[in-house]
Amino acid sequence: MLKMNELNKLDGDAIILQVIELRRDLFNMRLQKNTTSVEKSHMLTNMKRDIARLLTVLNSKESK
Repeated sequence: MLKMNELNKLDGDAIILQVIELRRDLFNMRLQKNTTSVEKSHMLTNMKRDIARLLTVLNSKESK
C-alpha cells in the first residue's frame, strides 16, 4: 500500500511509470483469478486503490 507522503515526493514521470506497472500487475492478477484461484484476492482491491491514489496525485500536480 502506497503512502500519500511518498507519492507527493514523486515527479510526474515516476508516477506514470508506477501506474503502468500496477495496471500490468492488476491485469495479470485478474487473468490468474479467472483461470485459477488466487490466494490473495484482496490484493486486487489494493492495486485499484493504489492506482487511484497515483492518478489523484498526478492530477493535482498537473493542475498546479
